[in-house]
Amino acid sequence: MLLQELLNLPVFAGASVVAGSKGLDHEVNTVNMMDAPDIISYLKQNELLVTTAFHFKDDLSSLLELIKGMQKYGCAGIGIKTKRFLKELPPEAIELANDRNIPIIDIPIDTSLGDIVNQSLSFILDTRTNELHQAMETHQRFTKLIVNGQGLDKILESLALLMDSQVTLLNHQLRPLYGAGAGRESSHSLFTGVSHYLPKSGFITFSLLNEYREAFTLFPVYTHKKQYSYLAVHRFIPPTDRAEILTVEQAANVIAFELMKENALKQKTQRLQNEFFINFVNGTFSSAEEVLNRAKEIGLFGDRRYLCAVGKIDDIEKSLSIMEYQSEKDLILDTIEEEIQASDNKIHLFDADETYILMMEIKGNWSDSEANFLSFLKHVQSAVFPLFNKTISFGISHYAEQFLHIPEAYKEAADALYYGTMLGNKQFIESYQPKEVPEILRMIPHEQLERFYQNTFQALVKEPKKDYDVLMHTLSVYLESHCQLSETAKRLFIHRNTVIYRLEKCEELLGRSLKDPEETLCLRIGFRIKALLQNK
Repeated sequence: MLLQELLNLPVFAGASVVAGSKGLDHEVNTVNMMDAPDIISYLKQNELLVTTAFHFKDDLSSLLELIKGMQKYGCAGIGIKTKRFLKELPPEAIELANDRNIPIIDIPIDTSLGDIVNQSLSFILDTRTNELHQAMETHQRFTKLIVNGQGLDKILESLALLMDSQVTLLNHQLRPLYGAGAGRESSHSLFTGVSHYLPKSGFITFSLLNEYREAFTLFPVYTHKKQYSYLAVHRFIPPTDRAEILTVEQAANVIAFELMKENALKQKTQRLQNEFFINFVNGTFSSAEEVLNRAKEIGLFGDRRYLCAVGKIDDIEKSLSIMEYQSEKDLILDTIEEEIQASDNKIHLFDADETYILMMEIKGNWSDSEANFLSFLKHVQSAVFPLFNKTISFGISHYAEQFLHIPEAYKEAADALYYGTMLGNKQFIESYQPKEVPEILRMIPHEQLERFYQNTFQALVKEPKKDYDVLMHTLSVYLESHCQLSETAKRLFIHRNTVIYRLEKCEELLGRSLKDPEETLCLRIGFRIKALLQNK
């Protein structure tokens, strides 16, 4: 309660402010009557003193010291029965009170100091009681929304109505998570340039020097996390308006529980996703059908193509405790997720051991998707460094033409990250360079691989299955034996002339000469493609 509000009580009728009027906006939490000369050591913040000034009637210096002490301890002001012993207030005291903004109230001689104390404390207590009742009702109102499963959006909408102002829930980087109330639809740009190193306790009010000259009041939302979220009211709330402050604080308390609940569900979901991915790349699932069904449950689809990236913090502090390391890892995960939410790309995030695994769904052509992915990873690097003073590096795969090829793409990304690390690089993005023919073939769209395979062996497919299997097997062994007839016969346990007969039959059906290196190369590639298609 403000001092100027307290002075409106009937008990202060006839009282006047004779000095320090600029301090009438001081908050008053208690009122005390002084009759001891050593009162300075007992002064309290936001306290109003009332006195007859008996001990100062012949000691002006003590009165001046009291005024100085009141400023030091943050007292609200002092009421003096000036006509009782002082007759009039010394000019030096008036000058000092004006200079220190300590209000001095001249109390009429016939007014009882006891009545002032009793009625003031009673009024303050009634006000506080009403505020607490209002806070309890507000808390129950918000809690009821959560119990009924309304969620954070409804809490913010309710708070916006109570405050008659737009409200926004911000994360620890002051990025909007939820918002409600009148005003512009997006708050993403409002807090650009505002430091996220805000006070860890209490609320803060500030204005943005933009074209709107907007004022905001931010309240910390305390959860289990080291980094706090913030509840922003899009207007100025005076520090003395306890009713509004208590309303927002109650909303912040309920929001904190909802955030912790959401975080618990999120961690459980993330754990299940991580387990799926680790089992997938390790080949734990019994069938491709099981993989596709499990993948669909977490939003991954078998008919999509994906790029994979594996990231890791460059220098991990070995001195961190397990809890400190996990807390930092969770914060980095949150930072990456925020970048994902801000991106137009469909990206899935997993974590395993010390790595962060990202899979981006490919839209359009390969080159554009790769450029978008590289741009996204650079944004992640730019977001991580200022927050944690650490760099993060990524290895990136070629795209997986089919979903079941993701384990190979993951291995490519992990290998690219490893090679970049071995070169001593930091904060890099290393693309995988294929080294084997199958890896190069996997870069070719599936439809084109099938077309090449069919065009190469189509004539043999028309033969009866038994003849087809024999001819294909003989031709494959012949090519793998470097076109040596004797070696082919030896590996097949048949006569050399039988090999010659079968190969001549293949040449006749395929219309290709097995003596032409160009033709045999096509056949070799066809067999490599056949192996890839069978493993899809």
